[in-house]
Amino acid sequence: MAFRALFLGLLQGATEFLPVSSSGHLVLVPWLLGWPVPGLAFDTLVHWGTTIAVIAYFWQDWARLLRGAWYGLRTRSLDHPDARLLILLVLATIPGALAGALLEDFFEGMFARPVAAAGFLLLTAAILTLAESAWARRSSAPEGNSPRALSALSWSDALTVGLAQAVAILPGVSRSGATIAAGLGRGLEREAAARFSFLLSTPIILGAGAMQMLQLFQTGGWAGEAPTLIVGFLAALVSGGLSIHFLLRYVRRRPLYPFALYCVLLGVLGLVAAILRG
Repeated sequence: MAFRALFLGLLQGATEFLPVSSSGHLVLVPWLLGWPVPGLAFDTLVHWGTTIAVIAYFWQDWARLLRGAWYGLRTRSLDHPDARLLILLVLATIPGALAGALLEDFFEGMFARPVAAAGFLLLTAAILTLAESAWARRSSAPEGNSPRALSALSWSDALTVGLAQAVAILPGVSRSGATIAAGLGRGLEREAAARFSFLLSTPIILGAGAMQMLQLFQTGGWAGEAPTLIVGFLAALVSGGLSIHFLLRYVRRRPLYPFALYCVLLGVLGLVAAILRG
């Protein structure tokens, strides 16, 4: 039991931020291995592990954004770049929040279908491949079309990335993959697209974790699982922080094609397993 908690915690933490879909892995991997579906308590604690990881990693960014917002409130101006970026993050959060609230039953039904998760992993692979191809064409274009810094983010850029995050609620569609791909498709610099993706993940992951925690307290019965839950939480926390650090460094100069290939392989494996078990 402890090994399973460690393995799934490491898996959740790593795949939450790498562009390979944590939800797809947590649907497919237990199903492929014949393990029982993790309960609400375990899901909640590993989710909070990744939540704390992303907050801890970007706390300086969020402190700067909040100081910029306070300056904007005092001066009644959005001239401060950090105040403006915070507004754009709020805008980009809205599509995912609305989709989660209005289509909750639909998305929950998808999580009970491993075949759907496998198919959506193939969609993630296609999204990553198309985004990389578009970014390569743009980066080789004349100077006027060169990739833009995060300071040049527009409201339409933010909304596009936010819509990508809403689609990524589907199991198998990577949240980080879809949002980074959307940023690249809009012409952002590679590191800018990744950083905006991770900053954008904070409120949506925090909100989802709070909802799960509320459900957990309402259902109760989790105290006896404390040792297993702690193992999963710590594993997700550590692997989540490491995966953020790795991807930010990786994406500066390297393409996302290896992650696309990985999604294809896992998606095909899931579909083949479904056919053989069918």
